[in-house]
Amino acid sequence: MQVLITDPIGKVGTKILKAAGLKIVEKIGASAEELNKVLPKTDGWIVRSGTTVTRELMEAAPQLKVVGRAGVGVDNIDIPEATLRGIVIMNTPGVNTVAAAEHTIALMLSLVRNVHRGHSSLIAGQWDRNELVGSELRGKTLGVIGLGKVGSEVIKRLHGFGMDVIGYDPYIKAENYEFDYVEFCDVDRLFRESDIISLHVPLVDSTKDLVDLERLKSMKPSSFLINCARGGVVNEQDLAVALEQGILAGAAVDVFESEPALDTPLASAPNILLTPHLGASTQEAKEGVSRAVCEQVRDFLIDGKLENALNIPISDLSLLRSLEPHLDFATKIGEFHQQLSSSPADRIHVETRGTLTEVKLVTLAFLKGFLGTVHGSSINFVNALAVAQQNGIEIEEAYHHGKEDYANLISTTVTFDGESRTIRGSLFSDKHPRIVYYDGFHFDLNPTGTLLIVENEDVPGVVGKMGTYLGKIGANIAGYQLSRKAEHHYAMGIIRLDSAISDDDLKELTDIKEIISIRQIVL
Repeated sequence: MQVLITDPIGKVGTKILKAAGLKIVEKIGASAEELNKVLPKTDGWIVRSGTTVTRELMEAAPQLKVVGRAGVGVDNIDIPEATLRGIVIMNTPGVNTVAAAEHTIALMLSLVRNVHRGHSSLIAGQWDRNELVGSELRGKTLGVIGLGKVGSEVIKRLHGFGMDVIGYDPYIKAENYEFDYVEFCDVDRLFRESDIISLHVPLVDSTKDLVDLERLKSMKPSSFLINCARGGVVNEQDLAVALEQGILAGAAVDVFESEPALDTPLASAPNILLTPHLGASTQEAKEGVSRAVCEQVRDFLIDGKLENALNIPISDLSLLRSLEPHLDFATKIGEFHQQLSSSPADRIHVETRGTLTEVKLVTLAFLKGFLGTVHGSSINFVNALAVAQQNGIEIEEAYHHGKEDYANLISTTVTFDGESRTIRGSLFSDKHPRIVYYDGFHFDLNPTGTLLIVENEDVPGVVGKMGTYLGKIGANIAGYQLSRKAEHHYAMGIIRLDSAISDDDLKELTDIKEIISIRQIVL
């Protein structure tokens, strides 16, 4: 398998890939035209922030299974498109947390103490001590937007400087936060009251231009803004205007709307400190993210192990292993349903019962089988739900807590053209899958091999006629199960064959007058 690397990573990472027998293709800074030549044979792709993974590039990579981001931010990757294509997106959170936090504080200290201006003036032959009087952090109010890993590391260190801290994060409750000295507040109050504001949020729709001219105008004239998070969170043109007008005292920016940021309007703004996206640029962080991303890509390509996957709707990826027999069974049930379908599904209802509580995982496994029968191997846990929704299928999930006849049960109902079909199954002793229910009929069926699903009138001689014909064409019966509904005067049989029979032979069986319907499926 081939792994493409398009941004610089440490040698420790490439050694990990080579040791695993993976072919490495390095195309650092390559054009789209150059990438299109190697992408068709690429299974894994490792990037940093310098590569934009677009829909067009993914179209050129039919074998691509995983994109590994050496770092945290993934706004340079078209995740919705990757999800539809079943491509796993991974990042390496936590590895460069300390590096990003330390760089934030380095910029903050340089800004408030005029270190960058002092350096430039001295190089220019000036000795402007009186013009470069700064301020201390002690006793000032730090406002942190985004209280995740990096934000928390910044808070921990600056609390040691004697700063008071207020914070805003819509996804964290104050009572659950690790530092009780942080006062939670709304974002408007944070902008009004902070002496220094530090941003630590991803770039998403809700954070795009979070810091615009209107917000900047609410800041103290003596305050400072630090952005070591993501470009686009701060409107650069608005910040340049605010600095020109003296709306705030200064700003330090490490990330930009477009990189390389060679023509940013901030370059000519006063009281600005700029660095070229150095937040994670330490030897320790570069080696750490290189090792982490290469190990994750290696483990996924070789063993199917998932770590830090961003576009799989599963909270605990270890469940993929521990529930593997149940998930394989759910996939089989999905295949069973689809092969019996003659028209597109409108709605799918998946319910788990008993000890099997992970209904979301079971639903994904069912969809993998149901859709994979039509779409092929391109359907996986990453894109199954997205493809179902794209096809207009309504998905319902439920877990039933009540007492059951089975230790675990998967109940699935597919609705199409106003009709529905229900199939239920249970895994005995966690390793023996059995279909136990099919539209009101009870069975004990191992869902493997070639099966004939026969609905017929419940009258004598039907089984004999089918057996006679199957024997005539040389089809060997490996097993037979019959279930009856006496009140409806018809029965359902499932015949296991050693091999599939032709469509013509199926038609001959259908012509037996007592047979209502007959379908052949292969599991």
